[in-house]
Amino acid sequence: MICLGINSALRISDLLLLRWEQVYDFEQECYKKHILITEQKTQKRTRIAINDSAVAGLEVYRASLRNIEAGEFVFPGRYGGMQHLSRSQAFRIVKRAAYELHFEEGISCHSLRKTFGYHAWKRGVHPAILTEIYNHSSYQVTRRYLGINQDDKDNIFMQISL
Repeated sequence: MICLGINSALRISDLLLLRWEQVYDFEQECYKKHILITEQKTQKRTRIAINDSAVAGLEVYRASLRNIEAGEFVFPGRYGGMQHLSRSQAFRIVKRAAYELHFEEGISCHSLRKTFGYHAWKRGVHPAILTEIYNHSSYQVTRRYLGINQDDKDNIFMQISL
């Protein structure tokens, strides 16, 4: 869940609603190249490329499962594949992983979405593309969302040594 969340920039509400048929082609026995969804929050149709890291994470996860069916949720709830994992349980999973890896406080499910954008920004992805990926109304909203303003300020203070 964490690997796919970081690599897809999906909101947790959309991530939890994914079904295997959206990420895996059962006839060809391979992962799909894109996830096609209608976002819960915006009701916009979105197409997200599934990168190699996401495929690797999904493959490790799928190998740990018993027989899966196309219509089952990728992240099933307690009572099987026909009910998705709850947001509260997803939150507990993310918090537990952050704790075990000694990450700072304040990690949540939304951190997965933000992590994608932050690393894309640091790798030089054009801000207009990130604004489009996040469906934000402006570049300024995306910068504020990713915390870029503070990082830029911190870098200046660290570089200027008088």
